[in-house]
Amino acid sequence: MSSERRQIRELPDELISQIAAGEVVERPASVVRELVDNALDAGARQITLRLLAGGVRLIAVEDDGIGIPMADLPLALKRHATSKIGNLQELESVSTMGFRGEALAAINSVSDMAIASRTAEQPHAMLLDGRTGEMKPIARAVGTTVEVKELFFSTPARRKFLKTDATELAHCVEAVRRHALARPDVGFAIWHEGKLVEQWRAAADSDDAGMDQRLADVLGEEFCERSVLVDYRSSAQSEGGGPLIRVRGRAGIPDAARTRGDHQFAYVNGRFVRDKVLAHGARSAYEDVLHGQRQPVYALYVDMDPTRVDVNVHPTKIEVRFRDSREVHQAVRRAIDQALAAPRAALAQPAPQLPLAPRVTVVPPWQQPSMVFAERAPAADFTPWSPAPAARVAEPAARWAGEAAVDSVAELATLPDTDARNAEDGPAPERAPAPQPAQPAPADTPAWPLGRALAQLQGIYILAENQQGLVVVDMHAAHERIVYERLKAQADDAAMASQPLLIPATFAATPTELATAEAHADTLAQLGLDVAPFSARTLAVRAVPASLAQGDAVALARSVLAELAQHDASGVVQRARNELLATMACHGAVRANRRLTLEEMNGLLRQMEATERSDQCNHGRPTWRQISVRELDQLFLRGR
Repeated sequence: MSSERRQIRELPDELISQIAAGEVVERPASVVRELVDNALDAGARQITLRLLAGGVRLIAVEDDGIGIPMADLPLALKRHATSKIGNLQELESVSTMGFRGEALAAINSVSDMAIASRTAEQPHAMLLDGRTGEMKPIARAVGTTVEVKELFFSTPARRKFLKTDATELAHCVEAVRRHALARPDVGFAIWHEGKLVEQWRAAADSDDAGMDQRLADVLGEEFCERSVLVDYRSSAQSEGGGPLIRVRGRAGIPDAARTRGDHQFAYVNGRFVRDKVLAHGARSAYEDVLHGQRQPVYALYVDMDPTRVDVNVHPTKIEVRFRDSREVHQAVRRAIDQALAAPRAALAQPAPQLPLAPRVTVVPPWQQPSMVFAERAPAADFTPWSPAPAARVAEPAARWAGEAAVDSVAELATLPDTDARNAEDGPAPERAPAPQPAQPAPADTPAWPLGRALAQLQGIYILAENQQGLVVVDMHAAHERIVYERLKAQADDAAMASQPLLIPATFAATPTELATAEAHADTLAQLGLDVAPFSARTLAVRAVPASLAQGDAVALARSVLAELAQHDASGVVQRARNELLATMACHGAVRANRRLTLEEMNGLLRQMEATERSDQCNHGRPTWRQISVRELDQLFLRGR
């Protein structure tokens, strides 16, 4: 590098715009995002994107918005010229997609650009040449068309970093898709090389029904089928009287999780963002139900007062900063947690039944006493087991029969052991007479979502019949979740007890940890932690949650401080507590190879229908699966 002294001087406007383009215009998709932002701000109801060579040769965005007046058209390409804001107050409460006023100027500096626009008051449209500044009248309906040709022609080095046309096209489609998910009331069409690539028609309305329709159109019907509705309103009220934060959208069920996080869409006041607070809040809501490192899928829309969020923190406006990150984090977590809590079996819609001839099924009764959880060696030959008279229950909280909080076996015994099953092949073949043949279920018997138990398979699975077909339940996983949720409810009802340490645990703290411990002292106290400065560079842990007293106090404190510093909220203590409760639930749940009576199996099914998150065990594995009659028919080639 030359050591020659160079004079400080102002850069020319064109070079300044090209430098700005380096921040705003990364690839053709960046141009598409900025132009679609402007079209939406103009009130467009139909936006059409035309591309050549993945957007490198041509990007044309047409809209039917209000248009740009003839006098304002030349100013549109000036740096920092905008109609979106005019003072600091408007900047602090931005409600439009764009506001910087530098995107068009930056794009014009690295491409051959032209703008055609017409307002309702003008007799014709005007075409502005971005290179020469000349204007001429043309024919066009009300709205605006922006054409960007030969992107990066003036900066050839930037073109070398672009990928193939197919890759750039995929990025452009993804940019429009993100807008389409936020605006169901606007229609979008994408053309490439003269061929229609994607088209999403405007919904009749922009309410929840319209949003669901757009989600199904963009992400597929499967996304809506394998997701639950999210609609959460914070208890705190805004100045206008509405909720301070509203979180709506859809969250995928755990079974819909993917290996990549490419189906995670988060919006703040209609703007697609990538934010650590939102992502962490959403991921933490899935901690109890996701298996391994799989990523959840969701489309979440956070609506809040614009003055409580700063969108002027990134040139591309894809990042935001919240005034109170903790309240946003908690709102997102609670929204998804509440949506996932309801057992899906209880929400399932019964399938239409075919008019089949009923028959009576004879099931011999199980010859064994009521279920008692006692430690014993697993049965190897599946013979009925009789407990000793003085058998002791290993874990009282693990019992799901005989307690006041759950249905007793005596109550479950009032239910019929079997119900009538349908058949197409006429009457059932004759069987050996049983002592007490079961009677067909009466017509007014309630249709349980998980059906009625039929049998137990290999001492591991419960087979049940419902209106859709066959239900297979992993009895250990299901009972483990039931016990776990009960233990969590008991722990939540009790205050977080704190246990002082006989000898405080000290550790060398970083400046960030020292500042976090001081700023979040109240939050730490609510979590049962007492972390205070011991010296200028040392923190002392003086108390820890009583349930975690046997753990590593320093490691716990460091983990909590790290999450508080990054997200203004921490779930470390709750996760550690839940891991302890999950271990207790795993040991207290019914084991494999345990023979159950029909009453006990039905009791377990009924509790699954009433227990939150009962579709997954504590480790994120599914607890039950539905096999429809149609799927069974396909296995046996029926109807072919």
